[in-house]
Amino acid sequence: MPAEAVPRLKGAQAATLRGDLLELTRMRLNLMVVLTTAMGFVMAADGAFPVALFFHTLIATALVACGSSVLNQVLEREIDARMKRTANRPLPAGRIDPDVALFLGVLLSVVGLVYLVLAVNLLTALLGALTLASYLFVYTPLKPVSSLSTVIGAVPGAVPPVMGWAALRGDLGLEAWALFGILFFWQIPHFLAIAWLYRQDYERGGLPMLPVVDAGGAVTARQMVLHCAALVPISALPSVVGLNGPAYLAGALVLGMIYLWYCLGFVRARSNQAARRLMLASVIYLPALLTVMLLDRLLPR
Repeated sequence: MPAEAVPRLKGAQAATLRGDLLELTRMRLNLMVVLTTAMGFVMAADGAFPVALFFHTLIATALVACGSSVLNQVLEREIDARMKRTANRPLPAGRIDPDVALFLGVLLSVVGLVYLVLAVNLLTALLGALTLASYLFVYTPLKPVSSLSTVIGAVPGAVPPVMGWAALRGDLGLEAWALFGILFFWQIPHFLAIAWLYRQDYERGGLPMLPVVDAGGAVTARQMVLHCAALVPISALPSVVGLNGPAYLAGALVLGMIYLWYCLGFVRARSNQAARRLMLASVIYLPALLTVMLLDRLLPR
């Protein structure tokens, strides 16, 4: 090998390692965790905004979320190896040793939880620990067993805004549960659309997701519509409990009906194209709703 090629090889290896670490910690996915935590914190603010506490909360929550993602991939590395979509992840591809990943996952999780205790408050740390435990020890083992894993997995996925609220307020008021409900019911159509698109891959991995066991898609479509229909009134709760005003309520109802329309589109077609449209609608719905919520909150009362 020419001497001048050595630096390029080292650079390529460093880039691959950075990419693998980003994949292990699922930084892009966990950006949503950080954003929804931030939203819970901002919605809880009333008066002077504690900037330092805000950033402590986000950093600590991100550490816990990244740690749980690494540990999840350690537990699921054999399943990931059987699926085309995940076979090239660092662990099933053999680029990172499982023991190294285990150490990294535990380190990130423990540091994040301790950070929450010391820099935020005990309640937020307990919520983080509960989220971590339910994700790793309830949702992850349930995935190869039952299609109910999607519903169970939506619980830890809905906790981040509650953590943001608890970080500032130190309680779990009705407002926090309203935010939880929105995240919970939003997730079901979103994940079922993804599971429909990758149902053959999930079947290869031995994961009985609902679209895998429901070949015709009738039950999948019904669950999408039922959860999205429930989301419409649930999304109105911030106005009911006084967190938001009528402008948010109007926006939430319009966005909810649009989301429901795409769910009904899947009912009619039950096709990959309809599922892809629904997935795109779900990805647009949540940030749009949170933006309306934030803008309404900033309006003078």
